[in-house]
Amino acid sequence: MKDKSTRLFYILGAFFLANAILAEFIGVKIFSLEKTLGLNPINLSLLGIDDLSFNLTAGVLLWPAVFIMTDIINEYFGRRGVRFLSFTAAGLIVYAFLMVYFAILLSPANFWIERVTSGGVINMDIAFKAIFGQGLWIIMGSLTAFLIGQLVDVTVFHLVKAKTGSNKIWLRATGSTLVSQFIDSFVVLFIAFYIGAGWDLKLVIAIGIMNYAYKFLIAAALTPLLYIIHYFVDIYLGKEAAHKLMDEATEK
Repeated sequence: MKDKSTRLFYILGAFFLANAILAEFIGVKIFSLEKTLGLNPINLSLLGIDDLSFNLTAGVLLWPAVFIMTDIINEYFGRRGVRFLSFTAAGLIVYAFLMVYFAILLSPANFWIERVTSGGVINMDIAFKAIFGQGLWIIMGSLTAFLIGQLVDVTVFHLVKAKTGSNKIWLRATGSTLVSQFIDSFVVLFIAFYIGAGWDLKLVIAIGIMNYAYKFLIAAALTPLLYIIHYFVDIYLGKEAAHKLMDEATEK
């Protein structure tokens, strides 16, 4: 742990794993982006589906951090670093859901079941099951989309880097994110709601387009942050050590 590159991988990996797991659990909440920003819903019509707005899973608040960590890890630790953390995250997400499932099965204490709030009396056991007891198809869709998205991201990232060299960080980072998140946006909906819930395919595609539009804008907006993180990583490691890591990452 005295080695700076090891500590860097540990810190980046910790943020990557924490955000990936948290995004799965807070993702059960669907929020209105327009209302949150104090705007009226845009109410678009796509593929014959009316009143489409930016109603998004709360998990999108954390996925940008996963995008950034993926690109930085990719830059300095290569394909193997990203794949190692991606499969580790998938395993930990499965483990977390299993533990939550067992927690749901536990018999609640009598004094805990009902809680009086300003909104009325809440049955805490039912609320716990409703919030944390995500459907199997949603979990499968989310995990599958996450792994496919990460593997596509790392592949596109290195293909672009091979063509452009070490310059144009924005192109390989943002480009790989846009491609991987295009796939992610539709895979999760297709598995969770088309296969799992029997939604109409047009509805799945329309919602996928709305989700991807949001991710596209966020990926573009976060591009300057990649340069800022690169700057501080170079200071922390030293330019010579940082460039050596980047060269080794290209070969991995």
